[in-house]
Amino acid sequence: MRILYFLVLICALISCKNTKKPKEVTNNEKSTLIFPEEKHFKSLKQITFGGDNAEAYWSFDDQQIVFQSNNKNWGVNCDQMFLMNVDETFKDKKPPMISTGFGRTTCAYFLPDNKHFVYGSTHLVDKECPEVPLRKNGKYVWPIYDSFDIFVSDLKGNIVKQLTNEIGYDAEATVSPKGDKIVFTSTRTGDLELFTMNIDGTNVKQITNELGYDGGAFFSPDGTKLIFRASRPKTEEEIKAYKDLLAQGLVEPTDMELFICNADGSELRQLTDLGNANWSPFFHPSGKKILFSSNFEAERGFPFNLYMIDLDGKNLERVTHGETFDAFPVFSNDGKKLIFSSNRNNGGGRDTNLFIAEWQD
Repeated sequence: MRILYFLVLICALISCKNTKKPKEVTNNEKSTLIFPEEKHFKSLKQITFGGDNAEAYWSFDDQQIVFQSNNKNWGVNCDQMFLMNVDETFKDKKPPMISTGFGRTTCAYFLPDNKHFVYGSTHLVDKECPEVPLRKNGKYVWPIYDSFDIFVSDLKGNIVKQLTNEIGYDAEATVSPKGDKIVFTSTRTGDLELFTMNIDGTNVKQITNELGYDGGAFFSPDGTKLIFRASRPKTEEEIKAYKDLLAQGLVEPTDMELFICNADGSELRQLTDLGNANWSPFFHPSGKKILFSSNFEAERGFPFNLYMIDLDGKNLERVTHGETFDAFPVFSNDGKKLIFSSNRNNGGGRDTNLFIAEWQD
């Protein structure tokens, strides 16, 4: 799941206090958050200041952003969806909540009309926040709630349509830049596979069919390709462990690589072979590179930093240089800005906040 539990796990392991300081830039306050090696950031602005904030996605006109947060100061006990204008920050005020406030939500994404969004929610089964198991047999796990379904809501929080009603997990929906298709993850076949559907929920098609967790998918700028993260258990022991956890509604997120395919599932291939956890991929505006988060260089599970790689798996480049956590990178539709989540500038605490960078190649 593209959710905040992973942030909690990472932050529980570390103090989140950076020993390396970002560079100071005279007369440019926005750039004081940037580490010296982060050459792709022309400027950087922090927009949230507390709790765990992530999964931030731009409206098609780049004027608004929807994101999820569990900031207790905003009156929520688990992830809910919030709305912001691109020029806003939320240090001393609360953004409008646009989910129901019930259950747990995940993975909101704007629809092309800029007036509605899709998101996953558990509220139909239970209005309370579901339990969050963080460990199983000594290993870190993500819960895959079978109570998740995908809904369409307006920007005032009114649900106008339910897009999925199959038994099992349906979530992680994102929308093609062409505005015609939605890709999502579902357990309706007994495994965690990718599916696409029209934005009205019709014409559901299965995209992947290999054993393992396929999720966190995004379309390329031209809508012809999909990038996603996946686990691929191969040995008998790995397969048994994966199936046993999935039967309990759990997956391990610590061993994932990036895969790419055409939007219909054809020409599927593995893009990375780095080890550890490679996830939250997103296409560069050119459509020729992938930006993603990874801890493949880490010896103890952290830090997570952003990296960029060509579609042929070459020219791997490190983009961020923090010592804790950078993830969930998403480019604006015009390609000029990047929003992502980070532990930087959190005073040594565990908060994960949203940052917007002016991007430069």
